[in-house]
Amino acid sequence: MSWHPADEAAARAVAPNGALDAIIVPRARDIGGFSVRRVLPSARRRMVGPFVFLDQMGPAEFAPGRGLDVRPHPHIGLATVTYLFEGEQVHRDSIGTVQVIRPGDVNWMTAGRGIAHSERTGPELRRAGSRLAGIQSWVALPQAHEETAPAFAHHAGATLPRIERDGTRVRLIAGALYGARAPLQTLSETLYADVALDAGASLEIPATYEERALYPVDGVIALDGETYEAGQLLVLKPGAAPTITGFSPARLMLLGGAPLDGPRHIWWNFVSSSQQRIEQAKVDWKAGRFPKIPGDDAEFIPLPE
Repeated sequence: MSWHPADEAAARAVAPNGALDAIIVPRARDIGGFSVRRVLPSARRRMVGPFVFLDQMGPAEFAPGRGLDVRPHPHIGLATVTYLFEGEQVHRDSIGTVQVIRPGDVNWMTAGRGIAHSERTGPELRRAGSRLAGIQSWVALPQAHEETAPAFAHHAGATLPRIERDGTRVRLIAGALYGARAPLQTLSETLYADVALDAGASLEIPATYEERALYPVDGVIALDGETYEAGQLLVLKPGAAPTITGFSPARLMLLGGAPLDGPRHIWWNFVSSSQQRIEQAKVDWKAGRFPKIPGDDAEFIPLPE
């Protein structure tokens, strides 16, 4: 998924109280039969920890013969993070990776100094028709690693730690939580987890990481005596350790980490601490100087004018 500066105005912030610092309510938009809720960046909150971009994808229903087709496009200065709830898609990139991702797995692509990739529905699902739902996010790289060599990591859901207690289930995607640590290697302090709550089950959110946010995907949760439905980002205050409760069966993403080491410029698919570096990336993509994707180099997304 890509971003454009005009999208930032699509989310509104609501004044909170208690443990919450901000509530970001995105607006859903349709991109050709595929629903996306753009959560970050918003007009009021551009990032949470290293997370500078957050999209909820779908759920989308693809008829037989159709599917997801995110054509080859470039990135610099970030890591893309793909996590699915339903369906599957095929990732290809310019360092030669071909990886199918399924629900519960994580694809973590480090763009560094520059990479191109595509995301498509595989041929078997395309013939039969399929559903797709998940979260696409970007993590900005620390300044010391913005120009690192591009890389790709895939971790199957079965390899990610699961913490289960009293009606709660946590799959840890990145970072450390409740005594467990995810196998994913990140370049900055990062927290990312998939949390499920039974109705009436409660879970304390520790203050281990300075910046954290909750994004309910399904159901309703209660926090500080208020209930919150799916589809809004609940940004926690630093140091707060609230207890959340499933008002109904609920699923949410917990994300955050250490604050970034300085502001970031974001334009289209490029993230950098330097505006000049983004301008160079624009020129390089337009001139065809990014590396090609083996097996998927017949088309591309052009630079927005």
